[in-house]
Amino acid sequence: MDMTNTTAETQTAPFWRRLVVKFGKHFLRWLGHFQARHSLVSTTPVIANSEFAWVPQVEGAWRDIRAELDMLLERPEDIPAFHQISPDQKRISKGNNWKTFAFYVYGKRVDHNCALCPRTAAILDAIPGMQSAMFSILAPRYHIEAHKGPTRAVVRAHLGLKVPKDWQSVWIRVHDQILNWREGEVVLFDDTYEHEVRNDTDETRAVLFIDIDRPMDKVGTLVNRMIVRLIQTSTYVKQPLKNLAAWQRERGKP
Repeated sequence: MDMTNTTAETQTAPFWRRLVVKFGKHFLRWLGHFQARHSLVSTTPVIANSEFAWVPQVEGAWRDIRAELDMLLERPEDIPAFHQISPDQKRISKGNNWKTFAFYVYGKRVDHNCALCPRTAAILDAIPGMQSAMFSILAPRYHIEAHKGPTRAVVRAHLGLKVPKDWQSVWIRVHDQILNWREGEVVLFDDTYEHEVRNDTDETRAVLFIDIDRPMDKVGTLVNRMIVRLIQTSTYVKQPLKNLAAWQRERGKP
């Protein structure tokens, strides 16, 4: 999710909005430090798979998940681009280069999509603290520009599902670390660090993208629940859900 503001946008905004943006940046910086102090898992850019007990079960089911993805890819026109569902992503999602098929959006279930991919939905439902999940499908020769996520309340996971043969030429940079996907393997990272993605191949890359509650101590858990609740009630979540419903209605789907 892109929460990056450009300098030009900030400079041309009204004075009151510039103050709000400035306060918001300071608050998010303080909050990130707070969450780091109360986190029960690493706060490094990349997090070891061994810190989450559910990873082997997800990796073991990857072929079932891939089969449902392949079924969807038979009709790519039915899969929206990220910015068509979440307008906040228009800076980093252009044309039809980054398509997403959502199962959950900050705890809100997308029933129609889950019904189309029941095995994937069941696997997601078994992950403790799962908040958001989708198939993330990246076109050949596309670059997702550098951006940062909004909160350390969640940890991001990618399960490699469809990885080009030249896997070293498709990668994600998280802060100063380069990660490559492999089919059937999970990578975990903190998306509040700057990250970008490049697919420098002629093949499509697809992953199962999952956001999970960050394990915290009691104080941190309480604060993170409040943050997630605020996000759930914001247009950041409500607008994508409305757009998903409209997308399905346009295609005559319940």
